[in-house]
Amino acid sequence: MINLIHYLKLFKKEVILGPLFKLLEAVFELIIPLVMAKIIDIGIANKDFNYILKMGGLLILLGVIGLASAITCQYFASLASQGVGTHLRNDLFKHINSLSHSEIDKIGTPSLITRITNDVNQIQAAVAMLIRLAIRAPFLLIGSTIMAMTINIKLSIVFLISIPLIALVLYLVMSNSIPFFTLIQKKLDGISLITRENLEGVRVVRAFSKEENEKKRFYDASNNLSNLSIRVGKISALLNPLTSAIMNFSIVAILWFGGISVNYGNITQGQIIAFVNYMNNILLVLVVVANLVVIFTKAFASIKRINEIFEIKSTIIEKKEHNNTKILTAPKIEFKNVSFYYNDSNEKALNDLSIKIFKGETIGIIGGTGSGKSTLVNLIPRFYDISDGSILIDGINVKYCNLKNLRSKIGLVPQKAVLFSGTIRKNMSWGLENITDEDIEISLDISQSTEFVNKLPEKYETFISQGGKNLSGGQKQRLTIARALMKNPEILILDDSASALDFATDAKLRKAINEKTKNMTVILVSQRASTIRNADKIIVLDGGNVQGIGSHEELIENCQVYKEICLSQLSSKEVAN
Repeated sequence: MINLIHYLKLFKKEVILGPLFKLLEAVFELIIPLVMAKIIDIGIANKDFNYILKMGGLLILLGVIGLASAITCQYFASLASQGVGTHLRNDLFKHINSLSHSEIDKIGTPSLITRITNDVNQIQAAVAMLIRLAIRAPFLLIGSTIMAMTINIKLSIVFLISIPLIALVLYLVMSNSIPFFTLIQKKLDGISLITRENLEGVRVVRAFSKEENEKKRFYDASNNLSNLSIRVGKISALLNPLTSAIMNFSIVAILWFGGISVNYGNITQGQIIAFVNYMNNILLVLVVVANLVVIFTKAFASIKRINEIFEIKSTIIEKKEHNNTKILTAPKIEFKNVSFYYNDSNEKALNDLSIKIFKGETIGIIGGTGSGKSTLVNLIPRFYDISDGSILIDGINVKYCNLKNLRSKIGLVPQKAVLFSGTIRKNMSWGLENITDEDIEISLDISQSTEFVNKLPEKYETFISQGGKNLSGGQKQRLTIARALMKNPEILILDDSASALDFATDAKLRKAINEKTKNMTVILVSQRASTIRNADKIIVLDGGNVQGIGSHEELIENCQVYKEICLSQLSSKEVAN
């Protein structure tokens, strides 16, 4: 479970002082009915105007001090709740970033976004209410009952009857509404998923004229959430009228029996008013308690959801380093009998792969859709842990490599070009310090980005919108390649990251990479045979199995899968040349 006490300890002063100031306000609130009783029984009864003014001034003073106490408590509650929320959100974000791709794929991005925003907000609200009302409410409830009993023990029996009845109503209403709050949070996950898919895939939606379908899909999800919320609202709506009815009958009973007692001289008129005020205090407190139950129930549901994330441990565990001396004679990358399954899949994505890639080699990887190309390259930086076998970099098993050090050696450009909002310079310096314009210029030149960047009005200071929406597909791909080259990595992996480039630009890019990255090991994943045909070595994948490894000429002779791919894209003459 999330240890909220751990987070609350970070704000000891606020957590202690906040409730104390709220208790001070509650004490004044309990005194006010007694002062009013004095005004009625002494001031009004004796027509003592000075006494009324004096006691009225005391009421104002109590009110002002109570207000100052409430504001001070609110201040401390805000500091503590926002602080707890900030620390919890930071820890959650840090933990999510420690998870491997496997766990993140399993949970789903929309659900993670909802948990780090909405669920943390629910916990923040609960912390604020804990400081402001969790102590004040029972104190006022017990205090009002005791104060009433000190006035007249017989008349306070009304309190002792009404309070259990109201508590029963609270229990019935809350027990029927609580189960729905967890469902509401799950429905929010669903809306987040639909919203994210539509905002990211808006071009696809419009291209297929599916706007109405997606609207209906969103309306259905929204209506489901609305109907569930209304259902909870209907149950919760019973709370106020039922409790008010009980309290009003209790007030009638106080006035009835109190009036009889006044006639007999056992109680004063002012004390009756004090009794009514204490009864109203209890009513307000119980309504607050009902709201607290709702808030805490939502918070517990959110804690459970957030705890599900914290309980997930990454399968990527950095083992104690050993034998970390680089073996110079070893291949740069070596796959030894590597097999891999994705989550909850019984079918191997990769099956018993054994591959050697040496320093400075340019490797091409080709195969049909779903053949395992991207899976293979994602195993090199250890985004996923392999199921069987081992992967070695410079003779060292990646499981014994420090992840930061391992990934600092690798420049990976994924299939989907991802740019962050900010300037071109900021994107180029991602994770790097003290870069110069010359460094950026070299990377842009290799990636064939110089021409279009120089045409931009602000060049390196040009602002890129979220996801690079103000750039074309080819421009985004070239900038992501340039960003990877900025690291000057030992291993450069281009995972079908030139698919949006025309053939001429693609050829220039490959030529520049070949000429200007002599000592770099380059892995080209592509669907295009022309992109990888001049590689030092080509790996052909089909159904997660290696069908052939060799040069273009060797594979044309010996690998039927590769030959079929080439002939489907190139003429027989081009294949032969």
